[in-house]
Amino acid sequence: MLRLLRNKTWSRKEQFAVLSMMPVFFILAGCFLQPPETILPGLVRIFQEPDFLITDYFVVGGIGSAFLNAGVLTLASIWIVYGLGMEMDGHTITSACLMFGFSLFGKNVLNIWTILLGVWLYARYHKTSVTRYIYVGFYGTSLSPIITQVMQIDSHHLTVRLLLCVVMGIVIGFVLPPLSTHVHYAHKGYSLYNVGFAGGIIATVIVSLMKSFGLQTQSRLIWYSGSNGTFLVLLSVLFAGMAAAGLVFDEEGAWTGYRRILKTPGLGGTDYLKQEGMPAVLLNMGINGLAATWFTHLAGGDLNGPTLGGIMTIVGFSATGKHLRNIFPVMLGVWVASWAKTWEITDPSAILALLLSTTLAPVAGEFGFLAGVLAGFLHSSVALRVGIVYDGMNLYNNGFAGGLVAIFLVPVIQSIRDRRARARGGLSL
Repeated sequence: MLRLLRNKTWSRKEQFAVLSMMPVFFILAGCFLQPPETILPGLVRIFQEPDFLITDYFVVGGIGSAFLNAGVLTLASIWIVYGLGMEMDGHTITSACLMFGFSLFGKNVLNIWTILLGVWLYARYHKTSVTRYIYVGFYGTSLSPIITQVMQIDSHHLTVRLLLCVVMGIVIGFVLPPLSTHVHYAHKGYSLYNVGFAGGIIATVIVSLMKSFGLQTQSRLIWYSGSNGTFLVLLSVLFAGMAAAGLVFDEEGAWTGYRRILKTPGLGGTDYLKQEGMPAVLLNMGINGLAATWFTHLAGGDLNGPTLGGIMTIVGFSATGKHLRNIFPVMLGVWVASWAKTWEITDPSAILALLLSTTLAPVAGEFGFLAGVLAGFLHSSVALRVGIVYDGMNLYNNGFAGGLVAIFLVPVIQSIRDRRARARGGLSL
């Protein structure tokens, strides 16, 4: 049997079916972790509740409802890609894991679609296929709390609110592709959450406009705790299974590919699935998932909706840039920062920064261990303060913070490393 699996060539349909097993795993787990008769009412509460940072759906609707919401959205995103006739690549895996993770604390079955409509209209406007921008659209649903917030404007009739939601989502989706392309040149791939950086800019503009018309927003904290043991077992089983599957499919190829992955810097645009194949990627995902889960637990953090989202982000980007050698120094930098700064690593925003600071993994991959620690140290401060400009309306807050840190830090490191480096051209005053 093992020999048959190792020699098997997976069809396109089978690849997407295997990826779909991840959300199905959590949906089934949710049925055991919450009374089934309370799951649908909990899902309705998730739809109704404002969901800007930090809103843990485990508290709002229950664990089973949160897993159902996240699982359905993830399955939808996977099969949209399949339905468009696209081949699976690293971004298919990354976008699926991000969709699942952030659907535990911000995205829901109702609030993402107008943004995707805007991306589709952008592709139509430029007379090109939406397949060029579909992943930008999936990542751009980080701004879905804005859609929910517009629906909470009680001073307007429901019809007006629905129209505003459609217009707002289309505008967000339409400006995301060009802005995401532009900001990539600023950090040059040293922050992996590129759309999160673009999303932070868009959210800042929109929230500023909303406030200028008297629509006030503010961040919040709804945070689940008390089930670390349950989630430790659940996640360990899942990630150990991923690593084991990679070894079962091709043990020698998985280890060989994994060793090559560890030698890469992991800059934005990396695709380990194309470079090394599925067995090595599964092994990398499993190892990173186990490391992130146990690091969070041993640091004293809660395992809940937001932290599972952070862990799944690391797992997803294990197909497009992250590996143990480039994420550990950055996470260590955030942990070290907690010794010297005025917050504890177990604080909700800090533990999320610990996980999501790994957007700066390419800094450690390119410039070494100490540079990674420094990046994490700086990121912890920026991530805990920068969200105030958009009041938690950008779920990828650490993507915005990571982009700022990369723009600040990378040119300085490069100039120090290369003593011949000189500023070229005239100065713009």
